[in-house]
Amino acid sequence: MGALSPWHIILIAIVALLLFGPNKLPELGRGFGKMFREFKDATNGNSSNSSTDDQPSIARKEINPDVASSDAGQVNK
Repeated sequence: MGALSPWHIILIAIVALLLFGPNKLPELGRGFGKMFREFKDATNGNSSNSSTDDQPSIARKEINPDVASSDAGQVNK
């Protein structure tokens, strides 16, 4: 079976427009995009179940090389 020609794509778009209507198509597109994104993340080994916007950022402790850990926080100069 060969690749889809532009006429096939136009025919599929017209049928989708008639079936779902112009108001429902953007919502369906977002749903398919989210589904494909989650599938891609799952196949790549990214185990996060939610998007990065839903997860709070983790604060990292700053490491200062001027501070010696053995002197209880005193600066060695």
